[in-house]
Amino acid sequence: MAAHFGRLGAMASGRAPYDAKAAADNAEIVATLAKLPWAAFGEGTDKGDTRAKPEIWKEAAKYKEASDKMQAEIVKLNTAAKAGNVDALKAAFGPAGASCKACHDNFRKD
Repeated sequence: MAAHFGRLGAMASGRAPYDAKAAADNAEIVATLAKLPWAAFGEGTDKGDTRAKPEIWKEAAKYKEASDKMQAEIVKLNTAAKAGNVDALKAAFGPAGASCKACHDNFRKD
């Protein structure tokens, strides 16, 4: 997910040339992947070696809220990328990235 999100970020920030097709393709992959990790944190998955903080299981409602917010922002990012407009991509990228970061900050060990 990070590789595809990073490509979008590079275009949104001007570090890479804007390519509408590449933006749309990468955003579609990110949108698909954004739906997948949540099943890995269900009941009983708090055992063993993990980068997840215990708060995932102790604050399940807060974790669910963060995951829902991230997925909603990724939908907006995907829509913006499909618009074929770098300004739309730029506007949607920041909130999407912030939603990812918030979850990592609160629920992932360094």
